[in-house]
Amino acid sequence: MIVKDWCSFCGECAGVCPRNLIQVREYALVFNDDDCKDCDTCIKACPIDALEKEE
Repeated sequence: MIVKDWCSFCGECAGVCPRNLIQVREYALVFNDDDCKDCDTCIKACPIDALEKEE
């Protein structure tokens, strides 16, 4: 997962992750890519398009 510079750390992505892999910390998103199933739910939930799939 790539977090863009304009991420506001609002927590929308963390709230929708079905596997609870995203945590919002002060000015940072912490996530576990190893357990991610690439469902893209977090990317779709971001209101400012600040998340991108890592290729």
